Amino acid sequence: MANIQDFINKLDELKFDDMYMNDFFLTWEKTFDELQATWTVADALRYLRENNISTKVFDSGLGISLFRDNSTRTRFSFASACNLLGLEVQDLDEGKSQVAHGETVRETANMISFMADVIGIRDDMYIGKGNTYMHEVADSVAQGYKDGILEQRPTLVNLQCDIDHPTQIMADALHCIHEMGGLENMKGKKIAMTWAYSPSYGKPLSVPQGAIGLFTRLGCDVVLAHPEGYEVMPEVEEIARKQAEESGGSFTKTNNMAEAFKDADIVYPKSWAPFAAMEKRTNLYAEGDSDEIKALEKELLAQNAEHKDWCCTEELMKTTKDGKALYLHCLPADINDVSCKDGEVEASVFDRYRDPLYKEASYKPYIIAAMILLEKFKNPQKVLAELEKRGQKRIFEA
Repeated sequence: MANIQDFINKLDELKFDDMYMNDFFLTWEKTFDELQATWTVADALRYLRENNISTKVFDSGLGISLFRDNSTRTRFSFASACNLLGLEVQDLDEGKSQVAHGETVRETANMISFMADVIGIRDDMYIGKGNTYMHEVADSVAQGYKDGILEQRPTLVNLQCDIDHPTQIMADALHCIHEMGGLENMKGKKIAMTWAYSPSYGKPLSVPQGAIGLFTRLGCDVVLAHPEGYEVMPEVEEIARKQAEESGGSFTKTNNMAEAFKDADIVYPKSWAPFAAMEKRTNLYAEGDSDEIKALEKELLAQNAEHKDWCCTEELMKTTKDGKALYLHCLPADINDVSCKDGEVEASVFDRYRDPLYKEASYKPYIIAAMILLEKFKNPQKVLAELEKRGQKRIFEA
């Protein structure tokens, strides 16, 4: 878009009032207008920053981050998003807090939120736990605000849970939208969300589930491919089927990687652990059965090793649409003979797509910032217009 008014005009066409004073948990819980509003605000914020216009809409306040799993991109994307809007970030280290001494979720949530405007949580390791925990935190601060304990109601952004990875997949989709020349051009595009071999066993299900849960809303022909035994959550598959019917796209499954890649416009080869195994793992951790956990890890690594041929190769890429499919990955990828002997993708493929992959990742801070802005401000159009009118330089120019 040529100027900030173009973004404002687009927002004027959309209905997204319910995002205000709300949270962002799963993409399929949002209306299509709300998804478009998120992408539009993300692009608008990027436009302002690229034109050296400050986007600080908070004079003070905190963004609280809680990461229960390791993170590079999402951790720094959340920090960048908060900083972009004028919030400082404070990481909640549960090991150094009273959580370690049995402090309740409700108490922790309120104690960290006296001057917090947003809480970002990554909790993706245990089936049935992460998204549930996020809702408990959100409900706790909402009650604290209602009871007059908190001066403001912090909103929550799901930075990855056991079900979905909305900030990642929304960034992935925005990258695709730009690469394909607009949202309308996503209709009819074949997207191969395929399992790929990894020498590690416990990668979350939230990325493939997020992909089939979002791209089926864009009218895409989404193919989920994996070896037998690597199924994702059946309820998410059902959501994907329903959404594909509504959007005019399609959702199919195959146990053949080559079939998924054939004539695909976009490919997303990514390892994940089987849903059934992740459920079992969650139960074993709850029971504290370390011997059974080790046995399960050994079993899953052996199972993975049977499918080393599930790799994004140059030969497979040649079978995609005109041999030039857009390659996606949430990073870090397991790269053959670089990060491991055998992995998800051949080094030559990854190297060829390195710049687009980094561009894909660059959308995430703006997506998170857009989620925050839409949750915290009732009229984002007015906010964007005032930011441009104010014209505060982000970088001082004499």
